[in-house]
Amino acid sequence: MENFNDLKYILDGFLFVFSGVLVMWMAAGFAMLESGLTRSKNNATVLTKNIALFAISCIMYYFIGYNLMYGDGSSFMGSFSTISMENGPDSGYPAAADFFFQVMFVATAASVISGTIAERMKLWPFLIFVVVLSGVIYPIQGHWTWGGTELGGLIAGFSDFAGSTIVHSVGGWAALAGVLILGARKGKYTKDGKVRPIPGSNLTLATLGTFILWMGWFGFNGGSQLALGSKADIDGIALVVADTNMAAAAGAVMAAILTQLLYKKVDLTMVLNGALAGLVSCTAGPDLGMLVAFIEGIVGGAIVVFAVPFFDKLRIDDPVGALSVHLVAGIWGTLAVGIFNPDVTIMAQIKGIVVIGAFVFIVSFIVWKILDLVVGLRVDEETEITGLDIHETGLECYPEFKKA
Repeated sequence: MENFNDLKYILDGFLFVFSGVLVMWMAAGFAMLESGLTRSKNNATVLTKNIALFAISCIMYYFIGYNLMYGDGSSFMGSFSTISMENGPDSGYPAAADFFFQVMFVATAASVISGTIAERMKLWPFLIFVVVLSGVIYPIQGHWTWGGTELGGLIAGFSDFAGSTIVHSVGGWAALAGVLILGARKGKYTKDGKVRPIPGSNLTLATLGTFILWMGWFGFNGGSQLALGSKADIDGIALVVADTNMAAAAGAVMAAILTQLLYKKVDLTMVLNGALAGLVSCTAGPDLGMLVAFIEGIVGGAIVVFAVPFFDKLRIDDPVGALSVHLVAGIWGTLAVGIFNPDVTIMAQIKGIVVIGAFVFIVSFIVWKILDLVVGLRVDEETEITGLDIHETGLECYPEFKKA
């Protein structure tokens, strides 16, 4: 080791790699959560989607997305090769470490969509959409924000530390566009407007998935400090991780209290999503202190309890509550930065939310619609009733329990 700069380079690179590993583990969390909250007849398809979307996101971001997001925004190909293999954009960390960390965020945005459209969408149209999302849609809006262009000043002053809007709401807007075209699952809503609950297959898996996501979020937010080579950096990372944990805890407790008050029972699915909503809520500003994180988490937990039935009233069928957790709580978390950070204005946050949301929703709607017209998004009624697993994957997740 020649000098202090070498040590800083090593520590900063290690932060990206270690945090990326934690965020990669979130892919398992999303898979377990979605499997637990959907029916067993669709679980093999759910698992296939989750591992495939992760792989596709990594490939597309390498060949197209990374350069589109962090380059000059004009080149679609030659992504990683246009940046030195040794040094990152500011020569302060390894480019490969930066790529590895950033690509995990792309996969996270795609995972949000998977749960929302579960149990009635064909496998391949979904995976084709992931190709477009990870290669084009996500990187373009990322270029306007983390890429540094601020869209010619239109969203100047917009602040999103780790991605309440840039990652989570982007996934939410894309999912909303898809589910509006796709429609609800058979039997979810009656003709007289009533909602029929469709219980998931395994709350143990859903709970495990939530804990995995909670753990992975420490890398998601902590790694977004983007540096580990100084006392100030490790102080910042420690605060971010502590804030992240506080927000999740507050969201879970708030959801438990509210469901007890409203339904006279504690709803575990709401508690799980309350924790996740707390995490999403603090992601835009996890560096603002534990009291702020507590408030963000409390509001996030409340959002889920009221947003889930609100979407049902609109007959928007979201099997895992992803729209409430990632879209609505993501918007709240982004606005919260404008409330609690004196250096950021509410108007700048609103403009960022509107511009990014409008772009992602409109482009996603067009892509989903084209896919629907060309290959069709939805499985046929027989497939939906008998389960997607046999028709889409040729497998059953729990074949030993098949009825004679």
